Amino acid sequence: MQITRQADYAVRAVLYLAQRKPGERVSTAEVGREQKIPVSFLAKIVAQLAAAGVLHTTRGAHGGLWLARPAEMLSLLEVVEAIDGPIALNACVLDPAACELSDDCPVQAVWCEAQADLARRLAQATFGQLARQARHATQSLPVAAAL
Repeated sequence: MQITRQADYAVRAVLYLAQRKPGERVSTAEVGREQKIPVSFLAKIVAQLAAAGVLHTTRGAHGGLWLARPAEMLSLLEVVEAIDGPIALNACVLDPAACELSDDCPVQAVWCEAQADLARRLAQATFGQLARQARHATQSLPVAAAL
């Protein structure tokens, strides 16, 4: 399984916002510039994340983007699924009827377990945790690397 580039960009954007003060508004242009995301593409991603209740957005001089909830309450799974839809390692995991062999297939149980494990892990990873790890990594850089 590989997430889409759009989901990867969404994760980067949300992580960038999670590293800000709660409620701090950041322009789409800043997020795009800092995270190397084309702004026109980011605008579509932001719309999806706002519709999913992950971000708030406002236009105008005092507008911008900010997290809709505290970073500790936003999971990696929620952001990926807001963009890519439900995670599915195989079609039979979401819909057993999609495969004629699902009643007798020994592999289906493995797919279901693996998907459940992946979903559980992504659900446990919050953007609050990820933001703390990112701050710690930046603080741990040697002075020359931080410049």
